Amino acid sequence: MGYNRPMPQSDLLSPQASQDAISAALDHARRHGATASEATLGTSAGLSVTVRMGDLELLKHHRDRGLQVTVFLDRRKGSASTSDLSVGAIADTVDAALAIARHAGEDPFAGLVEAESLATSNPDLDLFHPWDLEPGEAIRLATECEAVARDHDARIENSEGATVRASAGLHAYGNSHGFLKNWRSSAHRMSCAVIARDTTGMQQDHDYTVARAAADLAAPAMVGREAATRAVRRLGARRMATAEVPVLFEAPAAATLFGHFVSAVSGSNLYRRSSFLLDQIDRPIFPEWLNIDERPFLTRGLGSRPFDDDGVAPVERPLVAGGILRSYVLGGYSARRLGLKTTGNASGITNLVVGHGTDALGAMIRRLHRGFLLTDLMGFGVNLVSGDYSRGASGFWVENGEIQHPVEEVTVAGNLRDMFRSIVAIGADVDRRHAIRTGPVLIERMTLAGK
Repeated sequence: MGYNRPMPQSDLLSPQASQDAISAALDHARRHGATASEATLGTSAGLSVTVRMGDLELLKHHRDRGLQVTVFLDRRKGSASTSDLSVGAIADTVDAALAIARHAGEDPFAGLVEAESLATSNPDLDLFHPWDLEPGEAIRLATECEAVARDHDARIENSEGATVRASAGLHAYGNSHGFLKNWRSSAHRMSCAVIARDTTGMQQDHDYTVARAAADLAAPAMVGREAATRAVRRLGARRMATAEVPVLFEAPAAATLFGHFVSAVSGSNLYRRSSFLLDQIDRPIFPEWLNIDERPFLTRGLGSRPFDDDGVAPVERPLVAGGILRSYVLGGYSARRLGLKTTGNASGITNLVVGHGTDALGAMIRRLHRGFLLTDLMGFGVNLVSGDYSRGASGFWVENGEIQHPVEEVTVAGNLRDMFRSIVAIGADVDRRHAIRTGPVLIERMTLAGK
């Protein structure tokens, strides 16, 4: 394609330039009557390559930047954004935000967080490892990954492709309290999805690796082999009769369970009274042996950050201790709505570390004994108001502690409140490709709805 330009670090706006743009916005807001103001600037640059059936399908280089300005006229709020960082464009953006604020209704909870809540330091969490990836090298890596997958088994007959992505970014935030800081980060990814076929039909599956630094990614051959292995082992999948059985969530699927928990204890759902965990602080939610901690400052953590979108540093803390809910997930606005203090989560949760036992997946399957090993989820059948849970699933049927055959086109159903309390064990095979770190989760009983 004649394109051989890498993604250099210079494609990103410099920290000084980002702070200059924010300072210009805040100064213009102050001079034109804002009682308070804040501005967030994000910039990113990256390269993405996809190879399918050995041929280059996509090569894309991106550079994005955006400045969002929010102004307050007492308790009236207005926001506007721009990707043009010229002096005139920044002034026009602030003027637009002021015009919106003048016509907005008053919100008694609107405003900046208190100055004393702002982060006082900017720790280096080792999040920034830009990958100056040449397109030719990206194509080579994706080609190798897909080739290993296609050659792994004769039953691999087609491919959805292998993708290599390199990306780096800068996040800066400032407000009229005098806060102005930035942090840089990177995230790189390699993935592969292939299709297997035999006399029973076709099955598709995938694998991926993601890390802050390219050196921490799994090898292309490893990703390709795992994608092919997962696709082949699904061949011959059957539907199951409806039954109530124990369910073992493989670690990536188990992370979604704790994602629902985080949503249920997040401020916006709480002040809207749309959570089944409303008013549950200091009450048991999980078994008494289970602990869940927020760890915002993990080195190279996928959810790590020095401060949130309000400029508040998140806190290393237990969300759940001994099965008991100890804290909510709050930003400044939701905290005011609830009459509480921010927990530094205006940008959402950081790294969530779920306590686990010592059993590897094989031992967890033996402990399951007879039931359903769930590996994939489909659909969005979760009601956070009631906790009702119903999602399409696929996986494997287990008898006598051994996998018998793959399963497809079933639904797993229950209620999250009951599911959380009936967690029997959490395995040691922790999936670290998510901000939510958990091992496989064994739930004592759920409804498996099939034919």
